[in-house]
This record gives sequence, structure tokens and C-alpha cells, in this order.
Amino acid sequence: MVAKDYPFYLSVKRANCALEVQAVSSPAKETEEPSNKRVKPLSRVTSLASLLPPVRATPLKRFSQTLQRSISFRSDSRPDLLSPRPWSRNMPPANTKRRDSKLWSETFDVCVNHMLTSKEIKRQEAIFELSQGEEDLIEDLKLAKKAYHDPMLKLSIMTEQELNQIFGTLDSLIPLHEDLLRRLKEVRKPDGSTEHVGHILVGWLPCLNSYDSYCSNQVAAKALLDHKKQDHRVQDFLQRCLESPFSRKLDLWNFLDIPRSRLVKYPLLLREILRHTPNDHRDQQHLEEAINIIQGIVAEINIKTGESECQYYKERLIYLEEGQRDSLIDNSRVVCCHGELKNNRGVKLHIFLFEEVLVITRAVTHNEQLCYQLYRQPIPVRELMLEDLQDGEVRLGGSIRGAFSNNERIKNFFRVSLKNGSQSQTHSLQANDSFSKQQWLNCIRQAKEKVTCAGKADVLSSEAHFLLSPNGSRVPQRETTLEQMDQSDCESDCSMDTSEISTDCERMEQTNSCENEKQIETNV
Repeated sequence: MVAKDYPFYLSVKRANCALEVQAVSSPAKETEEPSNKRVKPLSRVTSLASLLPPVRATPLKRFSQTLQRSISFRSDSRPDLLSPRPWSRNMPPANTKRRDSKLWSETFDVCVNHMLTSKEIKRQEAIFELSQGEEDLIEDLKLAKKAYHDPMLKLSIMTEQELNQIFGTLDSLIPLHEDLLRRLKEVRKPDGSTEHVGHILVGWLPCLNSYDSYCSNQVAAKALLDHKKQDHRVQDFLQRCLESPFSRKLDLWNFLDIPRSRLVKYPLLLREILRHTPNDHRDQQHLEEAINIIQGIVAEINIKTGESECQYYKERLIYLEEGQRDSLIDNSRVVCCHGELKNNRGVKLHIFLFEEVLVITRAVTHNEQLCYQLYRQPIPVRELMLEDLQDGEVRLGGSIRGAFSNNERIKNFFRVSLKNGSQSQTHSLQANDSFSKQQWLNCIRQAKEKVTCAGKADVLSSEAHFLLSPNGSRVPQRETTLEQMDQSDCESDCSMDTSEISTDCERMEQTNSCENEKQIETNV
């Protein structure tokens, strides 16, 4: 046999073997035509599948994961909620109740579509999305109360006070959105189309100011809920709910956070309706007014929520000594960024970046509450020095530990330092990943820029209070005025009246505007 024919011989032999195996395994199909296709063994396909690399998470997913880690109150001592439970080991997976998205054109008579333009159809879809979102929100809020709040109260899993802290003013939001849904359905025509919604939104949106108390309570509610999850009864109950079809694989906090996410979505929904509304439509002006109303409400609630979050963390700071207290912390109203980082020795630290000060703490438990003990002296942002470190530039603490460390443990470091004599300090901090590191760098840089701009503004405002004296020296404006008034009093030996004050002011203006001219003497 020729050498070049050898591969062909092997392929024919393999095909014949495959036909023989097929004939033996299925004798009932002898009348069928034999197949000449090669059959791959299952083991080979399985082995090839195992060699495929895992799919990397998208940047958006990494951002949501980083954000979840940064705002999470989870402690390492708490067991994983997704770990199997004794009562759920032999339990078949439950069918998840999914919520299908609905379209206006699919819900109502399609024959109406040929009477409307493409832009009008998009407008009706946007209005229907607003209405359908209200129905979904009301359903979720009622579900949170019926499936979580009431059973835990009845079974004494949590006290009424704890449930009131976690759920806040959730009950008061249900009738609020039921009112909007009722109004939207009242103006809907029998064919499903809606002509005007702007006047309804202008009259209803101011009611959203009641979200103030609910959103401001979310930080404390999240902290208490995470603390209560350490109780095995609470944990088991929430796990049962999570595995039930009604939850749609959402935990309790997802339901409690739905009102906040709905609130920030209103401007987007209204802009979408406005985008597909003709310029000569009656809704044009009302929709623009409604957008201004909701933007003002969201901005105000956002400010109050940030102040509430800042106050919450300031109250849970533990100072080891009075020298650690700083007025910059007490005067802070916003937490720009906070989260868990590690130093070069592997110690977990919780870092708070306030408006004008960076605070390095350790998470501790005090009176069954998660608190934050100051690790070092607070660092003013104005004097803080930031340095982005390259991967591998930092050496981990300890010679043995650094010698056996892998490359993953010396990545994503940055350095903050303070050079102030005896109070100098330097910290090399490690983030969980490169994205989290970049977020920290951006926040610190933005905070430094704001402090620098605020300092320049203070200097300019202070310079505005100074005047030039006749000899060219800088004299505070108030002192110059008082000196001239005293001089006038000495010359006249009597009290000044209104005309004398005006004459004195004119002399000041002339002195400041004409430095090289001869000073005009005025007899008072």
C-alpha cells in the first residue's frame, strides 16, 4: 500500500467500524440505508467542552458587582445564603414565575395601528410602558408586604419594631401609585390609545415628595436586614422565599429597593413620551413641566438621602482617642465613596471618603451593631497625596509571605499618604479588581479638585474684602472705613449724620479709583 493512501485507508476502516457498531446496536433498522457519517464518541465531545474558557463578565456586570460590594453590609462570619438547606436538598427546583413584558400594540386591537403614524405608535407604547410599570410596582409592593412582612410578624421571626425599621413607609406608597394608575386608565380610550397624560403627571408628581422618608431610611434598613440575616430563622425564611416561584429569584432587599429604582426612572419615561410627542401637541408643554418637577424632586431626595447616609456612618465611627476627632468629619454632609480595601499586610480596612477628609477604619461589632473603629488619624483631602501604583510594585508584608505570594495578591494597589511631620502616614491599599481601583482613584481625584476649587474661591472672596490704602498697602475694607469714620469724628467732634456718611463713602471710592491723584480733602 502506498504511504499517501494510508490516511484514506484509516478513514474507510473507521467508517466501516462505525457501521458495524450501528448495525449491532440497532437491528430493527436493518432496512434503512446505512449512514456514512462518522460518529464522534461522547467522551471526546465532553472533553472538548471542558477546554472552552469561561466567558468574561461584561463591564456593565462588573460595575454592578463592584457597586454591590461597595454598598454591602455583609460580614464574613455570616453563612452564604445560597448554600443548600437541609430541608431543600431533595427538593426539585421550583419553576420561576417570570414576568413577561407587554407591548401596547400586542395588548390592544392591532387594527388601530394602520390609523396611526409610526411616531404616534411609539408614543402610545411609551405611555403604556408608564402605566404597565405602575401595575408591576403595585404588585411587587403588595407582594413584599404579604409574602415577607406579614408572615415574619405572625411567626415572630422579627419584632414589629424591626420590621417597621426595615420596611419603612412602604405601605404608604401603594395607594400613591394606585391613584396614578387609576388616572391613567380613566383617560384611556376604548381602543387603548391615550390622548393626553401631561396634565395628569403635573398634578400627581408632587406626591412623590413622600419618597423622602422612605429613601432616607434605606441605609439603616439595609444594615438591620443584613444583621438579622445572621439569625438562622430569618435566614431560612428568606431562603425559602427565594426558592419559591413568586420571588422570581429576587431576595427581600430587591423588593424593598424597587420604589427607589422606579423613582429615578420617571425622568427617562417622561422624556421618552416627550420625544415622540409632536411640537404642536397639547401635551408638549405639560410634559416639559412634568419633567422639571420630577427632576427637582429626585435631586432633592438624592441630597437628603446622601445626608442621611453620611449621618448614619458618622454615628457609627468609634474613636480610640479624642485626638482622632476632626471637625472635617463632623461638618461632612456627603459620603463620596466607601468600601472595603486591604493594606499590604492583608488587613481588611473600611475606607470612608467624605467631602474633605479620608477616614481609615476597621469594621467591628459593638452592641450587636456593625461599627467602624478608626485605624489611623483622619487625612484631610487637601493635604492627601495620591499615587497610582503599577502591578507588582508593592511588596507584601513579611519576607516569607512576600516570597510565596502569587501575582494576584500584588495587583490593584494605590497609595495614599500624608506628609505632616510627626503625623505623617502612608497606606498602600488594594482593591478587589482593576475597575474598583479606578473608581477609588477617580473619587479621590474629584474630591481633591473640589477642595482645591473651594479654596481658590475662598481666597478670591477674602481678597474682595481688602482695599488699597494711600501708601499702597492692603488694608481690610472694614478697618479702612472705621479709621476714616474715626478721623471724621475727631475733626468734627460731633456725631455723623446721613450726609456725612455719604460724603465719607465718596471719598473712599475716589481714593480707591485714583491712587496716583492727590487725595481730596473734605471738611465735614
